[in-house]
Amino acid sequence: MTDQKQQTAPDSAKTNRRRFLKTAGTGLAAMLASGRAPAFAQTKPTKLVFAHNAAAPEAGAVVMEWFSNEVNSRSKGDIEIQFFGATLISKELEIANAVKSGNIAMGTASGGAATIVPEFGVFVVPYLVPDYKTAYAMFNGKIGQRFDELFQKKYNLKVLFFYDNGFRHFWNNKRAIVEPKDLHGLKLRAQPGRIFADAINGLGGNAVPLPFSELVTAAQQGVIDGGDMPIANFVPVKLYEVAKYASMSYHVYSPSYVVFNPKVWQDLSEAQRKLLTEVGRDAQDRMRQTMGSVDNLDGARKLLEPHNMSVNEVDVELFRKTAKENIWPEYQKQYADGWDEIANFKA
Repeated sequence: MTDQKQQTAPDSAKTNRRRFLKTAGTGLAAMLASGRAPAFAQTKPTKLVFAHNAAAPEAGAVVMEWFSNEVNSRSKGDIEIQFFGATLISKELEIANAVKSGNIAMGTASGGAATIVPEFGVFVVPYLVPDYKTAYAMFNGKIGQRFDELFQKKYNLKVLFFYDNGFRHFWNNKRAIVEPKDLHGLKLRAQPGRIFADAINGLGGNAVPLPFSELVTAAQQGVIDGGDMPIANFVPVKLYEVAKYASMSYHVYSPSYVVFNPKVWQDLSEAQRKLLTEVGRDAQDRMRQTMGSVDNLDGARKLLEPHNMSVNEVDVELFRKTAKENIWPEYQKQYADGWDEIANFKA
């Protein structure tokens, strides 16, 4: 009896072990087929904080929030972008400094692009960038690549993608602007940064530098008579509450960028960097469509006239001539290294 028990016990153990392996294998196969990883294989998502200086419905905030949600969705739990529109940091320079230091992973320059990186100011010299087609070809080509390299080397910022806030147009509560002389005597808000003040002063107005957050209050209090802004943001910012006239001057192109902390970028996996780049290009396209769709006389009138704003055409060629005479000479010297390449660029 003892010998029989010793012989049957190992056979029984082998049978049980085979049953366990078969059951475990079937369970693992079913788990993999369903897309659910076992608990011990699950990893926490890479969390990335993304700051923008404004909140929806501002056009940039809408697109950047879409970008964040799209990355989170497509990554299937591998990346978690936490987007903050004006609720974390509301000033562009502070956002850039937070990205440089690594306190946040990524952020936008928005209207402060040339203030953060002075070399970038060449693109906002009035009428130097003639149209959207030219701008897009520049930033998605060698010129954009060169600036990305500059950003990384000199400013510790990695460009994820360039985008724009459209062409800027004059708005005010006094009169329609048709020629440069119509700007005379008007106090117009300028974005912080010398080039923006020089643009308004050089075209005939009186620049009053103010951050974006103070714009509407300054208009309500009479500190300014108007300013300039892309058409797509007139309604989200509620400019119609403080202005009657929108004049289609196309005087300044408003390029910007989304930047990453370089170390955070390098610490990401190749697949994560690829996904962020792909969705970034999609966001770039969405931003361009948002801005360009209303940046024409008919589009602007359909958008603004229901809000009792008057939209008018401007003598753009006369404004361009004024810019070439009053503004270009100084900035051509300042941006001598890249001026000719940009001024003579053909899409």
